[in-house]
Amino acid sequence: MSEAIFQVVVRYTVKPGELDAVLGLLGEMAVATRAEAGNISYDFFRGVEDPDQIVILESYVDAAGFAAHREYEHIDRLGTAQIIPRLASRSIQTFENATNS
Repeated sequence: MSEAIFQVVVRYTVKPGELDAVLGLLGEMAVATRAEAGNISYDFFRGVEDPDQIVILESYVDAAGFAAHREYEHIDRLGTAQIIPRLASRSIQTFENATNS
């Protein structure tokens, strides 16, 4: 039986002229998030066809790990205060491991 994993897929469309700033802030967010107790991984990718598109792939030990992630200070300091204002749009989807269901 495989271990439970809670996966988060975040999609950003960055406002014109804000890409470098957002990528830099995501680098800081990645370092902070990877240090969280419930985090397994945090990686982000820039679109090939459309460089203003960013996808973030996050894995947590469970839904509680993701809930705890949203309470860390770096979410407000980096995400809410600095990244979100630089976005034209964003979406967040969550998934649970369906292997061996």
